[in-house]
Amino acid sequence: MAFATRPFVRAASSSSAAAAATAAAKKLIVKHVTVIGGGLMGAGIAQVAAASGHTVVLVDQSDEILKKSTKGIEESLKRVTKKKFADKPEAGAEFIEKTLKNITTSTDAVAVVHSTDLVIEAIVENQEIKNELFKRLDKFAPEHTIFASNTSSLQITQLANSTTRQDRFGGLHFFNPVPMMKLVEVIKTPMTSQKTFESLVDFSKAVGKSPVSCKDTPGFIVNRLLVPYMMEAVRLLERGDASKEDIDVAMKLGAGYPMGPFELLDYVGLDTSKYIIDGWHALEPNNPLFLPSPLLDRLVEEKKLGRKTGEGFYKYK
Repeated sequence: MAFATRPFVRAASSSSAAAAATAAAKKLIVKHVTVIGGGLMGAGIAQVAAASGHTVVLVDQSDEILKKSTKGIEESLKRVTKKKFADKPEAGAEFIEKTLKNITTSTDAVAVVHSTDLVIEAIVENQEIKNELFKRLDKFAPEHTIFASNTSSLQITQLANSTTRQDRFGGLHFFNPVPMMKLVEVIKTPMTSQKTFESLVDFSKAVGKSPVSCKDTPGFIVNRLLVPYMMEAVRLLERGDASKEDIDVAMKLGAGYPMGPFELLDYVGLDTSKYIIDGWHALEPNNPLFLPSPLLDRLVEEKKLGRKTGEGFYKYK
């Protein structure tokens, strides 16, 4: 009997371990989302998450910022409903009301992360500030909570290293304007678990986006191709090979792009573009694609940052 019992005990133990492993490997179904940052990107992410039935807490530093964010979300929802519910105004009004009910606001990130499944950071593109935020929230968020950054240029791995949950950390790079743009880049670091990655992919699909996957490489997919392209356009101009107007026309009519590279630079913000290329140059100083531009540096120094300041490569009224 003793001989017969031992294998049974081992089998039962193995079975229990397998069951536990299976349970641990199950993907997290995200229901509660905390978005840190009430700017255009954060508000847009909060909107699409709330519109798809998620409970959302939008966090920023002041009630004034959050009121502006909420108003912006409401206006954006009205634009969405004009197209989505063109023949059903009552259904549109109900959709707006239901979406806004799914959103609450707070100025205390620590107080709200204790009951969230996913934290999405969409604050200023500054490594130290982001690291400090994640380090602080890591102490108060539940063990199961996934952290994600919406950064477009910083390394996700470095952000993840500011926490103790490197396996539950990834990138979710949305595009502006979030309610309209279908793409989300889901970034997996060497430490991101498959469970976390799949949960982020599923969340992206749940909010109506088309996710693509990329390793933690500078710029991920879109900006890794787009930023060097824009910088090469600036170099063409610097060398006197063509005018900015002709370069823009050429890329719109010859490549079918909706905007030329200089129009796009002004739209993105010259300071943002400089910040990205300077960061990449610091990481890979010998990469010719990441060389800084004297012309871009000068325009930023002169506070000619593009559309937001009224002048960049072009002037705006």
